[in-house]
Amino acid sequence: MESLDKETIETLIEKAFTMLNYSYVPYSHYTVGAALLSADGKIYTGCNIENVAFTPTNCAERTAFFKAVSEGVKDFKAIAVCGGPQKIVKDFCSPCGVCRQVMREFCKDDFILIMAKSKTEYKLMTLAEILPQSFKPDGEVGAEQKN
Repeated sequence: MESLDKETIETLIEKAFTMLNYSYVPYSHYTVGAALLSADGKIYTGCNIENVAFTPTNCAERTAFFKAVSEGVKDFKAIAVCGGPQKIVKDFCSPCGVCRQVMREFCKDDFILIMAKSKTEYKLMTLAEILPQSFKPDGEVGAEQKN
């Protein structure tokens, strides 16, 4: 796993927690914030945005990725994610399967996911760990399937 310094991790977590305040969640009331670090050091933030029809709902992680990609950025190092009901984070928040596949589209196996329970309590995982045997844009499958 590529390493991130503690200051970078804390900055990403802080920005993810700030994004909880921007979530639009009138149906689930479950807020999620994300802070995505590009390879060039810029941070893109996102929050979840619900819709009454649910299918148009967008997760915080995808919001951050789509903001970055819409500005031409497609190389990323890490993302911090936090979430909980009514802006109260009690546990680690893991990305949904759709978000994991979006991460796979733009990130390598060593992309770091920071799941934050608080500003000082978090778990680090790589994309390969949270999405093993995944579909990759180059047609390859996860390392676990290679012979």
